[in-house]
Amino acid sequence: MTNERTVPLLPCASIDDIESFYRVLGFSTTYRQRKPNACVGLQREDLHLQFFAIAGFDPEQSYGSCLVLTPDIEGLHRAFAAGMRAAYGKVLVSGTPRMTRPRARKNADGLGGFSVIDPGGNWIRVFRDAAPAPVPADAPAGRLAKALANAVVQADSRGNVGQAVRILDSALTRSQADDDPVEQVEVLVYRAELAMVLNDSTTAAEMLARARSVTLTEDESERAALAFDNAAELATALR
Repeated sequence: MTNERTVPLLPCASIDDIESFYRVLGFSTTYRQRKPNACVGLQREDLHLQFFAIAGFDPEQSYGSCLVLTPDIEGLHRAFAAGMRAAYGKVLVSGTPRMTRPRARKNADGLGGFSVIDPGGNWIRVFRDAAPAPVPADAPAGRLAKALANAVVQADSRGNVGQAVRILDSALTRSQADDDPVEQVEVLVYRAELAMVLNDSTTAAEMLARARSVTLTEDESERAALAFDNAAELATALR
């Protein structure tokens, strides 16, 4: 048979908090009830999510998760980010709720993805619905790029921010003459983002300052443009 549809049913502490947050992301409410069990249904175009409340539920202990496959992860991320800026004045990168940035995941065959961690502690994992693109032969593959890829797996996929920090800090303390300066900027900016997840604004500011101080050629500056865009977003969130 065809045309079946699966709708995730995820836990939360409060359907009010869930509903308010997802409306910021452009969702509308399709169903809501208080009794006998509090639950809410939400929809954004073809994306359907439903939530049920549990008394005493701790979002930090949640294992709730689901996958969202889309051909345009960048467009969806931009839409979610715009909603956050309009509602909160910034993109939420720390605490719960928050959102990560689109990045390739080496543990997902290199497919790009990002995650939304909602007020219920659920990880809505957005991945590109396409075959992974072949890696160009001249793509940067230095030790810093490898450290960054490993850190992304730990923090963005597994939620183990502490291990990701250890990976990046180890890489940053062992600088080598042949390190790619663009990779250095990317690592520093991601380390700043992780510091913000840990509510360490001092380290975040330090890492962003170090990223700005890296000497780049014109070509390298173009390659690092996305990282600097992310850095600017993080700096805004720090204010």
